[in-house]
Amino acid sequence: MKESREISSLSRRHLIGGGLAGAGLALSSAALAQTASGSADTARPASPGEALRLLKEGNARYVANTPINTDHSVDRAKRAARQKPFAAVVACSDSRVAPEIIFDQGLGDIFVVRVAGNFINEDGLASLEFGAAALGVQVIVVLGHTACGAVDATIQSIEDRTLPPGHLPSLVEAIRPAVYDVIPEKPADLLSAAIEQNARLNADKASRSGPVLSELKEAGKLVSVPAVYDIATGKVDFL
Repeated sequence: MKESREISSLSRRHLIGGGLAGAGLALSSAALAQTASGSADTARPASPGEALRLLKEGNARYVANTPINTDHSVDRAKRAARQKPFAAVVACSDSRVAPEIIFDQGLGDIFVVRVAGNFINEDGLASLEFGAAALGVQVIVVLGHTACGAVDATIQSIEDRTLPPGHLPSLVEAIRPAVYDVIPEKPADLLSAAIEQNARLNADKASRSGPVLSELKEAGKLVSVPAVYDIATGKVDFL
């Protein structure tokens, strides 16, 4: 299929030609082609817009408690051979945030990158590049959530002018730009405003990251959007 050939070609050019082979992480073109064409027997979204629509419709079903993806044993054998995600979600590690359930999608439909505070670092970008170039992901959702502890800890660190112990300062450093952006606006709810801005900044970071993600976006094959999940209601608001 034309789309699979284009994805496979992009995968070879950027993932192999870009230096992964030299790093000992080479992916054969045949393996990439097989992975990218793994959806041959399953209908895929025709466009990034349709992919985003599927996520929104799935979340509406979740909110209404009318999910259709409840039997996770279906297609287990096919999933063992390949994966076919149409969307990637950058989610917080919060145990209450489960993208497949929130968007009512089956196993293998969503490529998930998780870290406390749902920010994107170099490892996250590499994961998203693989998801988009090799697996055919068409939409990236950077999903913040209400009452995010990582964002709240960053606010407290800024206000107290202290850093948390251990490796936690790395989280604070990654989330701090979003807090600094909204502080001058003096929002009534600083935490909520920072959570939204953090999602926006990282969705924009994904869309601008070159050459892989930015080229796919320019070609109309990928979109990156920010959103916030309300833990109490189950609803995802796209920003």
